[in-house]
Amino acid sequence: MIMKKIGTSFIFSFLAILALSQVPEGKKVISSLYIYDMASGKSNLILREMRHFEAPNWSRDGKYLLINSLGKLEKISTMGDKLGELNTGKVKDANNDHGYSFDGKTLFISSAKPEFKEHTSFIFKVAAEGGEPTQITPTSTSYWHGVSPDGKDIVYCANRNGNYDVYKMSANGGDEIRLTTTEGLDDGPEYAPDGKFIYINSYRTGTMQIWRMHADGSDQEQMTFDAHSNWFAHIAPNNKIATIITYLEDQKQTHPFGRQVQLRLLDLTTKKVTSLTEPFYGGQGTINVPSWSPDGKQFAYVRYELMD
Repeated sequence: MIMKKIGTSFIFSFLAILALSQVPEGKKVISSLYIYDMASGKSNLILREMRHFEAPNWSRDGKYLLINSLGKLEKISTMGDKLGELNTGKVKDANNDHGYSFDGKTLFISSAKPEFKEHTSFIFKVAAEGGEPTQITPTSTSYWHGVSPDGKDIVYCANRNGNYDVYKMSANGGDEIRLTTTEGLDDGPEYAPDGKFIYINSYRTGTMQIWRMHADGSDQEQMTFDAHSNWFAHIAPNNKIATIITYLEDQKQTHPFGRQVQLRLLDLTTKKVTSLTEPFYGGQGTINVPSWSPDGKQFAYVRYELMD
């Protein structure tokens, strides 16, 4: 996402190019792609490059990771080998909100459209192997974050009438259904693997926290309660735990690049939160979208550095 406006407050989230505008003058970004192993509790570096890339997805066949950089989607093997760009036809301005259907056959992409001078983000779908995408959402701005286990519906964050809320729509397009109505930012919707809940992050209490609701938007329930800014619950295949990204300092309604963050684990039954990583330099682009391995034993994420 690029910029969200809620009343007089602005929510800044940066695409690859705009994230670089937060980098101090004379510095360059180094991006490092890691795989975290749940059994060992260790992060393994697989790719480190002097450029800005973001938001790894794990393919449903387990063979590669998908990242975005400068509007393109690239495939990286789980060993860090560069497998080339994915063909996305006329869609060439992908942002960091993309991911696969549960059956692995479809890829959803959020992207700008070049005919608009102002920032836009529409949702498209394409075969997992690539091709010419089909546009789903007619209205901007719309940022994909999740798909139902049966592949019939998508959930996304969208700006309608100056407020960002969570919406649902058929994966084939059609009428959108508003699922949240609170003032302030509701973002990051993602289906649980059993389809019972949709997890989101919301600012409705005055700090960014993880919430969940039934798939129809009912019974919205708070899941985290601390003073940190907690974003993007990604539900493990076992449906028992979720990774979240936590800003150590309150970021209000923003999800910026280049802050001290930590990846933590949320128990979906007890609501207990435990640390997975030490604090590191990250934020926007680190773990925006689902990135669990199909077997639930690992997940992928990105760390950043600045270099003279």
